[in-house]
Amino acid sequence: MNAGQIWTPYCGPAPEAGDWRWNLDPILLGVMLIAAFLVATRLEGRRRVLGLMGMGVLAISFVSPLCALSSALFSARTVHHVLLVGVAAPLLAWATPRRDGGGLILATAVQAVVLWAWHAPGLYGAALSNDALYWVMQSSLLASAVWFWTRVRAASAPAAVVALLAVMLTMGLLGAVLTFAGQAVYAPHFYTTLAWGMTPLEDQQAAGLIMWAPASALYLFAALAVLGRMLGPTREVAA
Repeated sequence: MNAGQIWTPYCGPAPEAGDWRWNLDPILLGVMLIAAFLVATRLEGRRRVLGLMGMGVLAISFVSPLCALSSALFSARTVHHVLLVGVAAPLLAWATPRRDGGGLILATAVQAVVLWAWHAPGLYGAALSNDALYWVMQSSLLASAVWFWTRVRAASAPAAVVALLAVMLTMGLLGAVLTFAGQAVYAPHFYTTLAWGMTPLEDQQAAGLIMWAPASALYLFAALAVLGRMLGPTREVAA
C-alpha cells in the first residue's frame, strides 16, 4: 500500500513544488465567515481589530496554500501550528473581555501537554489520516493556547513572565528534539518532501529549528514586553 492510500490529510494530497492550492472547503469558509461576522458585529474598537486580525491569521492557516503545503512538509505544518498558538491565539485572547482569576499554572501545563502530544509521531499520523481527528488536533491546539494567553493576560507580571518562559522552554525543547533526531519519524511526510528539495529528515530538522528559534522567540518577546511594562513605572518614579 502506498503513501497516498494511507495518508489522506484534510488539506488534500501533498502538492508538487509550485502547486499553490487554496483550500476552498465550503463548510470551513462558511464557519469562518460567520465567526468573522460575529467578531465584527459583537466586538468594538481595539477588541474588534484584534479579533479580525486573529481571524485573518486563521484564514492564512486554513485557507491559503499553507494548508496544502502542510500536507507535503512537516516544516510547513510547524509554521501552521506556530501561527495558531503564537499569533492567532494571543490576538483572540486579547479580543475577549479581560477576566481576573487563577488557572495560569494549569493552563501552562495543558498547553505544553497538548503541544507535545500532537507532535508524537503516532498521534500526528492519525490526525493526518482522519478529518475528525485532524480538527480535534487543530481545535485543541488553538483552544489550549487561547486559554493560556487569557490567563497570562489576567496574571500578575512576575507570574506571566514565568509562564511565558516555561512555554518558551517547552517549545524550544521540542524543537531541539526534532532538530537532533537521528532519523525522520513522521511517516506522512516520508514520500512528500523530495518534490520540495528536502529529504524527510531535513524537513523535520527545519521544523525543529522553526520551533527552537522563531517560535520560542515569540514567547520570549512577550515576556520581555511584560517585564518592560512592569519596570516602566519604576523607572519613571526613579527619574
